[in-house]
Amino acid sequence: MADFLTDVQTLRDRARDGIMSGPVTTAYGTDVDRVIDLLNTALATELVCVLRYRQHHFAAKGLDSEPVADEFLEHSNEEQDHADQIANRIYQLGGEALMDPSKLLDRSHSEYVTSRDLTEMIRENLIAERVAIASYTEMINWIGSADPTTRRVLEKVLAKEEEHADDMLTFLEPEHS
Repeated sequence: MADFLTDVQTLRDRARDGIMSGPVTTAYGTDVDRVIDLLNTALATELVCVLRYRQHHFAAKGLDSEPVADEFLEHSNEEQDHADQIANRIYQLGGEALMDPSKLLDRSHSEYVTSRDLTEMIRENLIAERVAIASYTEMINWIGSADPTTRRVLEKVLAKEEEHADDMLTFLEPEHS
């Protein structure tokens, strides 16, 4: 057996001793409470983005607004999927997903900004995506190899946020103006 592996009996004993910790074992490599806190920040960020994109979808008016409004709705749905993935991971780690609407903006890294101007909506969504990208990148770097499952959840969300930012940037490019 490799020197770094725990012997089988010890693994079995530890699994039995900490059975009520579910997937969080003694091999978990970081502060689970801190990870849950980070995930609750990400959850608040995603939920605020769901609402902002949804509001922009309905408020988008004017010439050529339909494809942009459709994109806002698609992004809102994808942000909701991110929120669901993050909430699920919080519960897997033994935490509680904090979804109290009155406290979302306090925890969210993104802002809830509305506008009647389509270009301003696109800009605000691009800014929010850039905030999420920077925030999730920092979270992923902090987690490192200590929690591969949470890292993968955040990496998957990050990839989609980068795609969203690219979509918003495309709408701001001169040929779309």
